[in-house]
Amino acid sequence: MFNNANILITGGTGSFGRKFAQMVLDQYRPRRIIIFSRDEVKQLQMRNVFPDGYGRPMRYFIGDVRDRERLYRAFRGVDIVIHAAALKQVPTAEYNPLEVIKTNILGASNIIDAAIDCGVKKVVALSSDKAVSPANLYGATKLCADKLFVSAGVYTGPKDTCFSVVRYGNVIGSRGSIVPILIEKRAGGVVPITDVRMTRFWISLKQAVELVFSSIESMQGGEIFVPKIPSMRIVDLAKVVAPGCRHEIIGIRPGEKLHEVLLTEEDSRQALEFDNYYIITPPPFRSEWRSDHVENGRPVDSEFRYSSDRNAQWLTGEALKLMIAEEMDAP
Repeated sequence: MFNNANILITGGTGSFGRKFAQMVLDQYRPRRIIIFSRDEVKQLQMRNVFPDGYGRPMRYFIGDVRDRERLYRAFRGVDIVIHAAALKQVPTAEYNPLEVIKTNILGASNIIDAAIDCGVKKVVALSSDKAVSPANLYGATKLCADKLFVSAGVYTGPKDTCFSVVRYGNVIGSRGSIVPILIEKRAGGVVPITDVRMTRFWISLKQAVELVFSSIESMQGGEIFVPKIPSMRIVDLAKVVAPGCRHEIIGIRPGEKLHEVLLTEEDSRQALEFDNYYIITPPPFRSEWRSDHVENGRPVDSEFRYSSDRNAQWLTGEALKLMIAEEMDAP
């Protein structure tokens, strides 16, 4: 799948990009892995872990997804693009709405144009549970981006570029997630909790990368891949990460939900279930979408809603500890 391939990761210096690069290098022999991102300091830090030159496949491009010309230059000769670049902080998005729209929506449009015109074979865009019935601007921009990627195949013309989306929940250990925050705060003996009822979906970086691997292998274009992952209450997570600490209830912040959703009832009407994931099939206007998935997938009940408070899987404290230990050992 990745052997002898040229792979580009937008936002590649982030938590996902670093883990993705590590696992590709461990399991495959790519021709090149191109890290495309804005921050030269983070690129320098990543280059110290994954050096370039002397026959190694790593390359580092400074660039912004808002810059179409730079994307066209970077995408030349690329086979696979993983689009992980985004402005993700909910409060930041509310205070800087136009900037978030430029990166998350217009940037997605630029990715699509550059991929088609440069002959990229496959593009996988990373999404979020916050894109489902969004309650904040960040989620709304991710919903718009998802719609763009799902529909992008309509515009490929004679090109055979294939676009799909991967949607998952909170990533344990990623920068900006609650786990590092709790680890930092626990030394003071008090950790903040928004609401004792709040639940979230949880996935490790390794699981997220594995989901992208399997999606790239099976994608036909226009699908949204949704993993089956466990839920956990935030307060229970805090008890594992910061045992013995007092919980300071700070209340739900603007734009936050009590529970997150990965599949709505509307999604379920066009979804297929597999052993470890769901696929939301493309809209009806994608008539060229092939039916290979249908042979192996099972239709989802039209009233099914996959939400973090009504999940069949719940993350145990021991499983959480193992996931955290695994991520903390990552480069």
